[in-house]
Amino acid sequence: MSINPQDLGLAAAPIVATRGDTVPPRAWRELHAAASARYRAGGPFTYHFARGKLQRDPVFRALLASAAIAAGARVLDIGCGQALLASLLAACEAQAAADRWPVLWRAAPVGTRYTGIELMPRDIARGEQALSSLPTPPRLVCGDMRTTPFEACDVVVILDVLHYVDIAAQDDVLRRVRDALAPRGRLLLRVADSSRRLRFVISRWTDHVVALARGHRVAPTWWRALHDWQAALQGLGFAVRAVPMSQGTPFANVLLVCDLA
Repeated sequence: MSINPQDLGLAAAPIVATRGDTVPPRAWRELHAAASARYRAGGPFTYHFARGKLQRDPVFRALLASAAIAAGARVLDIGCGQALLASLLAACEAQAAADRWPVLWRAAPVGTRYTGIELMPRDIARGEQALSSLPTPPRLVCGDMRTTPFEACDVVVILDVLHYVDIAAQDDVLRRVRDALAPRGRLLLRVADSSRRLRFVISRWTDHVVALARGHRVAPTWWRALHDWQAALQGLGFAVRAVPMSQGTPFANVLLVCDLA
């Protein structure tokens, strides 16, 4: 069944930079514990990576608190890694069903349909093992974002991934994202702003360290300043809002909330 993005309110739902002290601590602890626990079977590294990433990265709480992903949305997560977002969405579903969704947050992202694309087979295997017991396991595809077809969707999520391909490939991925999105669909794109100098240097160094820790080869990377990202996305027909997304970290991360007119 196709979802009407206008009914989802995708274009209207704002997103804010959510500070840790405004997030209901108990509610987040429950979500975090439930989403992380699924990765225990994959061994200590898989579990602790999931637990640490979900806990320390502010983007996950911000997406939930602001309803950036609406109920019923078809979600395409490009560069999904171990599919942490899929596990978190499943935890949201369970918490909402138990009537424990935080009243300070907007509507819970229930009924979403998730597809993840990831280049690394090892990460796909970790995600499949962790999420296979869900009533409706997510669809995880091992493939290169430059060549893997993008299915029709309402929300596309790309977190800290596009810099691994050159500028021409980045632009091509973004064009294909636009074409896959339903009218008034949304792209949630997090990037490191290369104009932030010291923060950007720390972001780039950390990216290399994490890649090595996950068993990936450190490949060349291509970065852009925030205004260059905004210009490229606006040229594709997106209305773009930049939301700082490095709270509590030394990084230069920015979440670009891109809505099709």
